[in-house]
Amino acid sequence: MKILVTGGAGFIGSAVIRHLINDTKHAVVNVDKLTYAGNLESLSAISDSERYAFEQVDICNAHELKRVFNQHQPDIVMHLAAESHVDRSIDGPGEFIQTNIVGTYTLLEQARAYWQQLDSKRHASFRFHHISTDEVYGDLPHPDDVQSESEAEALPLFTETTAYAPSSPYSASKASSDHLVRAWQRTYGFPTIITNCSNNYGPYHFPEKLIPLMILNALEGKPLPVYGTGNQIRDWLYVEDHARALVKVATEGKIGETYNIGGHNEKQNIDVVRTICNVLDELKPASNTIDKETYADLITHVQDRPGHDMRYAIDASKIKNDLGWVPQETFESGIRKTVQWYLDNQDWCTRVQDGSYKRERLGHKS
Repeated sequence: MKILVTGGAGFIGSAVIRHLINDTKHAVVNVDKLTYAGNLESLSAISDSERYAFEQVDICNAHELKRVFNQHQPDIVMHLAAESHVDRSIDGPGEFIQTNIVGTYTLLEQARAYWQQLDSKRHASFRFHHISTDEVYGDLPHPDDVQSESEAEALPLFTETTAYAPSSPYSASKASSDHLVRAWQRTYGFPTIITNCSNNYGPYHFPEKLIPLMILNALEGKPLPVYGTGNQIRDWLYVEDHARALVKVATEGKIGETYNIGGHNEKQNIDVVRTICNVLDELKPASNTIDKETYADLITHVQDRPGHDMRYAIDASKIKNDLGWVPQETFESGIRKTVQWYLDNQDWCTRVQDGSYKRERLGHKS
């Protein structure tokens, strides 16, 4: 089976492709524009595989997408290409509208045209898997807002039927793309599946995101900026667990269904940062690296992001019950692997930052 992966040079996309090449027999076509966050070095270990092909194509380019479909003849599309950083979407929402909404529309139309001309067997087995985020649901009640321990234990989780209430330009653009995909399934009978995931972390993560930013800043003795008090809660999902889930959904999921994918790891941001500091203190002590006793001495609280959601948490029981997927990593095991990877791959971290991003704060413009 041949799988076309959009955004395959990005963080999650590259994990999906590494899993497909290393752990399955599927062939892969990687379609990626190679923006600032896309890096083919993330795929260097599998790039020589005869089952792998790369096409540098923008998903907004209908002509080039048509060529790719006709040339490579995929059986499945896994659509991960997206602008994905909330802070960047606050500073410049236009790119998010263009890629996440217009790009998804363009890809849907080219994939539908390709699907319509397939022979009956391939037409029946074709599927389009759209990968999205839990941020489309808005935020959930926070433990700080309830009055008793029993109320805190009963706080709700996102399910596949949770109403959409996106808060940022990024999440609004992803919500829009989800709605397009569902509309194409209902209106045209196009065989689509959607997944919504919690916060990913792990190797090859671009340094603008919380966990790699904290690791790299700490190693250089720079401030570790934490928004507000740091009590925002996220459910953390190790990227290789997510890759396994995505491939399972793409190949075994039911057409027309949505599956939420989470790591069962609700953590306050401040606790995530402190955990990173503790692991670094163990693996590369601050007193041997920077002018501080511990890396936690670098934590700095900064003004919160506009419209910051306070809590995300996913109920992943559907994908467990229907497809048998559960995460293999705990947060403790996954964060240790992640910190160790960044310690071992400082050269990658240097090369991936091409000069356009200096780990400065984004998303605070009024």
